[in-house]
Amino acid sequence: MESSMSSIRLFILSSFDLVGPMHGHRLRLEAEQRHVSLWTDISVGAVYGAMTRLAGEGLLKQVGEEKDGNRPVRQIYDITDEGRRILADLRHAGLSDIWYKHDPFDLALVRLDPGSARKLPGLLEQRLAALEAQLAEATRIEEWAFPYIGITKRAALKHGGHRLRAEIAYLRDVLSDIDAIVEEVAAGKV
Repeated sequence: MESSMSSIRLFILSSFDLVGPMHGHRLRLEAEQRHVSLWTDISVGAVYGAMTRLAGEGLLKQVGEEKDGNRPVRQIYDITDEGRRILADLRHAGLSDIWYKHDPFDLALVRLDPGSARKLPGLLEQRLAALEAQLAEATRIEEWAFPYIGITKRAALKHGGHRLRAEIAYLRDVLSDIDAIVEEVAAGKV
């Protein structure tokens, strides 16, 4: 079975590997308590569906059930040997593979309607302001979280800030050439 890289697969399989057998609600609590949304693209609410898919792929298996008071019966899952093999591949891929995708911004820039060229500076200023607001929020979260997390999680959390700073620097570079860009686009020379 070919393993494809995805943060949610890596999170779920590694959680079962580290914590042991659990039900979906416990996995969701694990995601919340470990604040995975700070350094991943994982939606805490998505763990249930992803867990079911991983069980369907044979990477998790049902090992029991739990009944607590009036709550519905919860199925307890654990990682399989195949799940551990895929987990090892995901960990390796996550650390060694470079995940670079082209930003749709670039295509939109080179395919801009000449009639809209004069609107470009305003749009880019808005984009810059939005990125700066995201960076301010990321910095606020770092300052809040750093006293409570170890150096490894700090490194993961810092990655987002570095990426935002790079995007801001790039956009400022584009804005430094904005008059020439607008002229080129308006003349239909792109």
